[in-house]
Amino acid sequence: MGTGLLDIDLDAVAANWAALDAKTAVETAAVVKADGYGLDIAKVARRLARAGVRRYFVATAEEGVTLRAALGAGPEINVFSGHMAGDCDMIRDAGLIPMLNSAEQARRHRQALPDAAYGVQLDSGMNRLGMEPADWAALRDDLEAGPLALIMSHLACSDAPGHPQNAAQLASFSAMTDGVSVPRSLSATGGILLGPEFHFELCRPGIGLYGGAPFVDARPVLRLSLPVIQVRDVAPGETVGYGATWGTERPARIATLAAGYADGLIRKMGNRANLWAGNIACPLAGRVSMDLLTVDVSQLDEVPEHLDILGPHQSVDDVADAAETIGYEILTSLGSRYTRQYRGDAS
Repeated sequence: MGTGLLDIDLDAVAANWAALDAKTAVETAAVVKADGYGLDIAKVARRLARAGVRRYFVATAEEGVTLRAALGAGPEINVFSGHMAGDCDMIRDAGLIPMLNSAEQARRHRQALPDAAYGVQLDSGMNRLGMEPADWAALRDDLEAGPLALIMSHLACSDAPGHPQNAAQLASFSAMTDGVSVPRSLSATGGILLGPEFHFELCRPGIGLYGGAPFVDARPVLRLSLPVIQVRDVAPGETVGYGATWGTERPARIATLAAGYADGLIRKMGNRANLWAGNIACPLAGRVSMDLLTVDVSQLDEVPEHLDILGPHQSVDDVADAAETIGYEILTSLGSRYTRQYRGDAS
């Protein structure tokens, strides 16, 4: 087989949701945007539904339509981008709940779908999405009088527990929502780990479901095994790969593997990440190419047919560190050429 094997443990996703849910005394939803963080929104959501999830969050109405087709009627699907121009039919037909981000979106939704439920997203200090405090104050009475389902905001620094912005955003969100009668949500994965004062009535983990930081106790979800195409001996003084960035002063054995930056393995991790043969780490040797990796396997007595870049010894966050990025980018960049194998898929 000339492509990598991406093994996805949906049971681990469900177990991670259950573990995060157990850390709160409130309802726990699930964020499945970006095609279930790159792992297939339908398969991920159906497994989470079997675990007990009844509320989901997506980025766009189009994602919500896909999710509704996978889950059927019943579960609540919330759309972070709110009610964009052209979304009316999708919101109505798929029964989506847009998180209104502005006065303009509020007017659009209330005029087009006056009886359809909606949520409100507030800006508590991140300055990305959501109504400003003044806009919310002006619209609050009118919006609370309608079919308002949820009020939410988003923490900017929840992966840094000691960051002062966490407390500042908590205070801002609390002040803006004091006295409301509908559920509130401030916390994703990091916020859950900050403690009960951040939980309100609903939490909505995302990255922690998929094995990513800051949920360090998460069960691994992925194993990515890459096939070895060729093994060659490299003499002292020779170099490997584009730019001749890796050289050796000793005899070395180099394995060439079938995957590269076209498959989501970011170019910057060259000469920095490892691949694994069982319990033995084998360093990347040279730059990541579009379709190929070169790996120093000199320490192996026998080179296996595959080496792992994700698995029990190396998480998405470890790979992300080598590429100077974050686990989210690694997850959502994993390419379409991998053969995907799902565990726990009952669909």
